[in-house]
Amino acid sequence: MLDGGLIRLKEVLTELKPSERRVADYILARPEQVVQLSVHKLAELSGVSEATVIIRLTRSLSMSGYQELKLRIAGDLPKKTVSDGYQEIRLGGTVESIITAVSNNNQQSIHDTVSLLSVEEVTRAAEVMSTARKIDVYGVGASAVIAYDLKQKLSRINWWCEAHSDFHAQLTSAVTLTEGDVAFGISYSGQTEDIIQSLTEAKRQGATLISLTKFGKSPVSDAADIRLFTSYVEQNIRSGAMASRIAQLNVIDVLFVTIVSQLHEEIIPRLEKTRLAVSRTKRI
Repeated sequence: MLDGGLIRLKEVLTELKPSERRVADYILARPEQVVQLSVHKLAELSGVSEATVIIRLTRSLSMSGYQELKLRIAGDLPKKTVSDGYQEIRLGGTVESIITAVSNNNQQSIHDTVSLLSVEEVTRAAEVMSTARKIDVYGVGASAVIAYDLKQKLSRINWWCEAHSDFHAQLTSAVTLTEGDVAFGISYSGQTEDIIQSLTEAKRQGATLISLTKFGKSPVSDAADIRLFTSYVEQNIRSGAMASRIAQLNVIDVLFVTIVSQLHEEIIPRLEKTRLAVSRTKRI
């Protein structure tokens, strides 16, 4: 069943144009009613044109049209969220409250991200990576942690993957890519200039671009051929960087397991070989 309509609306709410925002606010306030409305009636009740609903809003939500929007909202209605939403972490609070808030926020970010991940885009990403000569992964700051996690996973199955957190190293590697290679840009905001320029150079060389950003339009996701999204964690949450990182790691895990599932006969022996090699370094 399709879902994620309400989460997508919340994710892009602050980025919408005024007319789109009016429709989004109306839908979020009355989702049960909206799934029963025609596009003409929704436009009339929210005071906008039908084109705003059919074309502009659904395009901002990366949906094919109003029917998909209604189906996704309908899929959301019977579901209960993991919690009541993100919790503010209060400095000076008890350890118990910190454990609860941090854990809740991490769970919430994964829960929301599941509704934003496209099965088609994850499948495409796995397919192009499985045939690539080389995979470059770019991440700066906290996103570099995610980039190196992906490199470590792909190294275990003997795939050529390089992770770069330094801008000059990213550019140097990007210019060596060729058609059929993959450049994977990771930027939570989607606004990181280093990643934008590195992906632009990789595209110039003919590489396929994959992005991992928060949901919505951004220079990084706009540049990509394949777009993977995580949920947006409100900026007033002190644990925002932590929750977003957990969501990104979860997407990398999903992508890696998809690759393993598709190529398990080839990959499982490699994973077992590396597991045994590492196990010899541990005391029994």
